[in-house]
Amino acid sequence: MMLSTRGLTKTYAGVKANTDVDFDLPKGQIRALIGPNGAGKSTFVGMLCGRIPATRGTVTLDGQDISRLPAHKRIAMGIAYTFQITSVFAGLSVRENLALAARRHLHSAAVVTAKVDDVLDRVDLAGRADQIAGDLSYGHQRILEIGMGLAQDPRLFILDEPTQGLAETEIAAFKTLILSLTDTTILLIEHNMGVVMETAEYITVLNFGQILAEGTPDQIRGNADVQAAYLGTGNA
Repeated sequence: MMLSTRGLTKTYAGVKANTDVDFDLPKGQIRALIGPNGAGKSTFVGMLCGRIPATRGTVTLDGQDISRLPAHKRIAMGIAYTFQITSVFAGLSVRENLALAARRHLHSAAVVTAKVDDVLDRVDLAGRADQIAGDLSYGHQRILEIGMGLAQDPRLFILDEPTQGLAETEIAAFKTLILSLTDTTILLIEHNMGVVMETAEYITVLNFGQILAEGTPDQIRGNADVQAAYLGTGNA
């Protein structure tokens, strides 16, 4: 397994945000993580990437226990994470933002330049390469942030609400981009069920901090428990 958790639990002042989550993500899979607001998705992902310390339980990456590693060390091991809120460097150009991300693992200027050019093409921002990131629309900032993740050549790419704020044409381009990343393991936290059903190979549903169900899009769509907890609430 690329990523596994066992008994992963987070408690805040006695309130459990996640309880004993056992989760397995195979290499190369596009997995969606869905659930109602307050289901514990953000806390769970925070524990995966090292931003939130677990109360108990383990996280392993390619069989290596990373439970106690800080976020920057997990990034160095190949985990890239995009936030619900854009985290681009507003005063730098699009190209400079991508170059900063690429330099985390590439050290030759020529190789960094080649990687940046490749990512600009993949996320369709080549025409905005010299634009200041803070001047971009919110949607284009989200796309730039995805590009910054790709510039790191991640083994595991965690995308937290990546289509939030995107126009329909941008969402269509995002789906095409995600499906093209055949060499990357992806964990997609997403409320847009059209995006989930059209891109994910497998879906994990969280509810009240625990896994409610897992399965293919068709299995999840037809699951009565999921219908009651989530898909029947206007999210479908």
